[in-house]
Amino acid sequence: MIKVTFPDGGIREYAEGTTAMQIAESISPRLAQEVLAATVNGKVSDLNMPITADAQIKLHKWDDDEGKHAFWHSSSHLLAEALEALYPGIKFGIGPSIENGFYYDVDSPVPITEADLPKIEKKMEELARSKETITRREVSKAEALDTYTKKGDEYKVELISALEDGTISFYTNGNFTDLCRGPHLPHTGFIKAIKLTSIAGAYWRGDEHNKMLTRIYGITFPKKSMLDEYLAMLEEAKKRDHRKLGKELELFCFSPRVGAGLPLWLPKGAALRDRLEHFLRNVQKQYGYQQVITPHIGMKDLYVTSGHYAKYGKDSFQPIHTPDDSEEFLLKPMNCPHHCEIYRWKPRSYKDLPLRFAEFGTVYRYEQSGELHGLTRVRGFTQDDAHIFCRPDQLKDEFMKVIDIVLYIFKTLSFDQFTAQISLRDPNNKEKYIGSDENWHKAESAIIEAAAEKGLPTVVELGEAAFYGPKLDFMVKDAIGRKWQLGTIQVDYNLPERFDLTYKGSDDKQHRPIMIHRAPFGSMERFVAVLLEHTGGKFPLWLSPEQVVVLPISEKFNEYAQNVSDFLNNCDIRAQVDDRNEKIGRKIRDNELKRIPFLLIVGEKEQQEGQVSVRVQGEGDKGSMSQQEFAALVTESVKKEVEALNK
Repeated sequence: MIKVTFPDGGIREYAEGTTAMQIAESISPRLAQEVLAATVNGKVSDLNMPITADAQIKLHKWDDDEGKHAFWHSSSHLLAEALEALYPGIKFGIGPSIENGFYYDVDSPVPITEADLPKIEKKMEELARSKETITRREVSKAEALDTYTKKGDEYKVELISALEDGTISFYTNGNFTDLCRGPHLPHTGFIKAIKLTSIAGAYWRGDEHNKMLTRIYGITFPKKSMLDEYLAMLEEAKKRDHRKLGKELELFCFSPRVGAGLPLWLPKGAALRDRLEHFLRNVQKQYGYQQVITPHIGMKDLYVTSGHYAKYGKDSFQPIHTPDDSEEFLLKPMNCPHHCEIYRWKPRSYKDLPLRFAEFGTVYRYEQSGELHGLTRVRGFTQDDAHIFCRPDQLKDEFMKVIDIVLYIFKTLSFDQFTAQISLRDPNNKEKYIGSDENWHKAESAIIEAAAEKGLPTVVELGEAAFYGPKLDFMVKDAIGRKWQLGTIQVDYNLPERFDLTYKGSDDKQHRPIMIHRAPFGSMERFVAVLLEHTGGKFPLWLSPEQVVVLPISEKFNEYAQNVSDFLNNCDIRAQVDDRNEKIGRKIRDNELKRIPFLLIVGEKEQQEGQVSVRVQGEGDKGSMSQQEFAALVTESVKKEVEALNK
C-alpha cells in the first residue's frame, strides 16, 4: 500500500500502482468526470500514470491552469491526427498549448487556408466523439530517430537529436503518434467544442533563415456553452482592439518611413501619455523619488559590464560607431545601467539611502517584424522606470512601498482583478542567471515575505525570474477577462556588484547597496494599449485627452463656439471645436464614436443667452446651462473622481 496526501492535508491509502484517475473515482464519480490532470510530487502528469510510492497529489479540473494545459495540449494532438488523415504526407513541427488554446506548426504537401478550417474542425469533432484513448510509451532515442526517419519527418528528427536517451516518450491517439512529454487527457472524449481560429506563417524554430511553416491556431472546451462565451468575448475584443481604437481616437500611428515597431504619438495620444506621466510623477513625488534623465545611447562596455549585452545582445540593434570608428555605442536597451552610473558619480553614505531614481526612459530592443503587434510589441518604448538603492535593513520596507504604488495605480484605473506572480529562478538551470546562491535566496525570500504581508493573491513561477534577480509581476484581468502583465518589481543584488556600487556604513566601512527595479506601468506603450482595450476607449474624465468638444450648428456660430472653447480651456478644461462643414447630426455621431465625455451644441439661442446645450457620453441630452455652470459641473466631476482615488 502507498499513502497519498491531498492538498488539505488528508491522507488515504491505496494499492501500489493506483492511478490518479482511480483516486478521483474513489472520491466521487462526478470528480472523475471533471478531472483532467494531476500533480504528483510537484510534477504534472497523466491521470493514467501509475503511482508507485507515497505521494502528494493534487487533482486538476478545468478551472486550474494545469487542467487547461493538458486539455489544450491533447487538443493539439487531435488537430494533428485530423490533419494527417486529411493531408497524407504532412510533416509536423511543434504543437504546444498556449494561454488561450493551442497551435500546431505543419509542413503540408498542399497549402492549407482559412477556407479549410471548417473541414478540419469537422474531422476533429468526429475523432473526439470516438473517445480515443491517449496512451504514453517510453522509447529509446534510437527507436525514436528510426521512427521519424522512416516517416520522412525531418522536423521531429531534429528535435529528437537534441534529446537525451531515456527521456523520450511517444503519445498515441487513434492512428496518430507524436513525440511528446505530456501530460494529456485520458481520452479525446473530454473535448466537446472545437474552434480553429486562424492560420499564420511561422519560421521553423523561430529562425527566419529556416523554412516557413503553417501555424494553425485553435481552442477547445469541455462544453459548447463555454465556446459560445469565448467567441462572444473575441467579438468584443475586436471592438476593443487598441489598434482600431488608436486610429479612431487619433492617438497614435505607424509610418514605414520611420520604421516598423516605432510608434508615432499624435497630439491626443501625447496628451493622454502626458496625463499618465503627470499622475505617476505626483505619486512618486509623495514616495520620495527623484527624477533623472539619461541618454538614448550608451557605450557598449556599459552593457557588457551590466551583463545585458551577453544576455540580450542578439536582441539589440547593431552597434553605432563614431565617424572615426574609435567608439562603439548601443541604442539603450535598459535604463538600469545608466542609473547605476548616476549612483556612482559621487560617494554615498548610509544616511543617503534609500535613493530612488525615476525616469520615463525610452529604450530600444529588436523584435522580428512578424512579432510586432500595435503598441504591445514594439521596437522602441518608454518605461516608467525607477531604481531604488537601499541598505539590507531597508529592502523589505521599500519593496512593500512599491507594492503600495502598484495597487494605487490599479485602483485608480479600475484594474480590480489581478494576481501577483512571484517569478523565481529555475533551480535546475542556474547557468541562465548571474549572482551567488546566497544573494538569490535573500532576494527571493524578501519578495515572498513582502507579498505575504500585503496579503496579495499570488502564484509562484519557477524559471521566470530576470537573469539578475527574482521579481514580482502583476497579472491583470481586463474588463472582458483577458490576462495582461502590468507592472513589475525586481530585487537585484548583482548589478551593484558588477558596477562596484558602495556606501559608507555607520561603521565607516564600505558596504554594497541592494537595487530594486520597478515599473508600475511596465511601458507607456503597452500600458496605453491595455488601458484602451480595458476601457473600450472610454477614459475617466480626469484622464481623457479631450474632455469637451463644442459643436456649432452652422458656420455662423463658429466664433461663439471658439469663445466657449477658449473659456473652458482657461478653466483648465480640455476643449476643442468641431467646425467642420457637416450637419450637426453627423458631428454628434462622429464625436460620440470618439468617446468624448461632453458634447456642447451651440446655435442662435445659445449664442444669444450665453449658454451651451449639453450632451453626456452614454447618457444623451442634459439640457442647457451657462458656460460658468458647465465649467463648474466638469470641475466638480473631476474633483469627485480624484477624491475617490484618494480614499
